[in-house]
Amino acid sequence: MVVATAASNSQKPAGVPYNPEEAHKAKLFEPITCKSVTLHNRVAVPPMCMYSAEDGALNDFHIAHYGSIAIRGAGLIIIEATAVEPQGRITPSDSGLWNDDQIEPLKRVVDLIRSQGSVPGLQIAHAGRKASMSPPFIGDFIVSDAEGGWADDVRGPSELKFADHYPAPKPLTKEGIKEMVQKWVDTAIRADKAGVEVLELHNAHGYLVHSFLSGNSNNRTDEYGGSLENRMRFPLEIARAVRAVWPDHKPLWVRISATDYANPDSLGHDENGWDVYQSIEYAKELKKIGVDVIDVSSGGHLSNVKYPPPSLYQVPLANAVKHGANIPTGAVGYIHTGKQAEEILEKDEADYILVGREYLRHPTWVMEAGNDLGVDLNFPKQYTWALRRARKTNKVKDDSN
Repeated sequence: MVVATAASNSQKPAGVPYNPEEAHKAKLFEPITCKSVTLHNRVAVPPMCMYSAEDGALNDFHIAHYGSIAIRGAGLIIIEATAVEPQGRITPSDSGLWNDDQIEPLKRVVDLIRSQGSVPGLQIAHAGRKASMSPPFIGDFIVSDAEGGWADDVRGPSELKFADHYPAPKPLTKEGIKEMVQKWVDTAIRADKAGVEVLELHNAHGYLVHSFLSGNSNNRTDEYGGSLENRMRFPLEIARAVRAVWPDHKPLWVRISATDYANPDSLGHDENGWDVYQSIEYAKELKKIGVDVIDVSSGGHLSNVKYPPPSLYQVPLANAVKHGANIPTGAVGYIHTGKQAEEILEKDEADYILVGREYLRHPTWVMEAGNDLGVDLNFPKQYTWALRRARKTNKVKDDSN
């Protein structure tokens, strides 16, 4: 179809050096390959919940939102946390993929991302004890059953609440754990049918899997609680089962919170809770299963902890996991400039740069990073007629210096 072809930027996506010989000038703009998937640069947009789905299904807002990101040059776009069951949503307005009717709306977004030359990813998730809450742009309160919530059916490893104003979770039974693993498997299969190329398992930010990993929320006395080996059991069952059905040629990522910050030193110890050293051991086990990349975030699990100053504060955690477990990692968290991103890559602290909220504040972040690093990047071809004059003008200026 001529119109569809004309609308595509997959052959020369934004965010690729205009002059291919300039790719060597910055690692940020070098392609990177994992299995059958090649990103045209090292920039990834991490999952960011939009709280705008309808019964779990993506809609026109998501087309506009992800389309605006896709034409701006990121190599990978990971679609927001997508629940494996209705009770796994953070809010009633979260994305979900618990039934086949939700595949086609997701596929629309996946196809759009791919048409602009970015790789479509998806994070699948379960909110656990942080479920049935209001969207943050409305407030911070439990959504009642009458308003579409499920406050009396919130799941967790134990009965411990996230915070006083959150629902009281019901501990998952062993049978419930077995059923939950299957729900992650079924969701992964649907993601593949939708054309997703990179799948990420959400193990971070105090949601269900993280709450099993951490002794700060898991006080079980059976084989799913207590020792680190036991606390990792359910998360590894999920990862192993998903890897078995997720196509071998497609990358599998896992996002973790590398520390709970019960110890305010991000590289300090929290032996009975969750810290970077346990995260390294967990990453080693994930690598054995066939996980390809660890997306290293932190926190979100305890409501009363102090976080480090924000700028680049999670990069040391990505570095520790990368070298401690010998596995590729993604660095995330207040990475503002191309020079900061490039330094992370040059120092081998991470393999991917994930830019989230900064991408919302500055949709042209990739292009600005190119300017920051002296690399002239492709724009969407539809914009070049308006921007060509600026590019020529800049070239004249460059030649005159």
